[in-house]
Amino acid sequence: MSKNSRLVYSTDGGRVRDEPKAPEAPSGDGIVRIQRSSKGRGGKTVSVITGVPLVGAELKALAKKLKQVCGTGGAIKDGNIEIQGDHRELLKASLEKLGYSVKLSGG
Repeated sequence: MSKNSRLVYSTDGGRVRDEPKAPEAPSGDGIVRIQRSSKGRGGKTVSVITGVPLVGAELKALAKKLKQVCGTGGAIKDGNIEIQGDHRELLKASLEKLGYSVKLSGG
């Protein structure tokens, strides 16, 4: 067997599956950054929140809370929270109330 091959099926146990990896919190400098972005969104502006040290359900709950504060929609993509519209100041105040160190980045 070569290095790149792996067991996919065994007559003893059937299909062999890889163990799912547990998501890890992003390692960074501990500062949550908020930036405005409109690239690749047809001119629509979103506020992108990066560096939040949460994963899974905790990150989802924080995103939901922030969307409610702004009264708008949003999504979680690649561990970042995207909130529709330019709500950087409101998001900064909300995250600081929750105890995060926050910086506004970009333009």
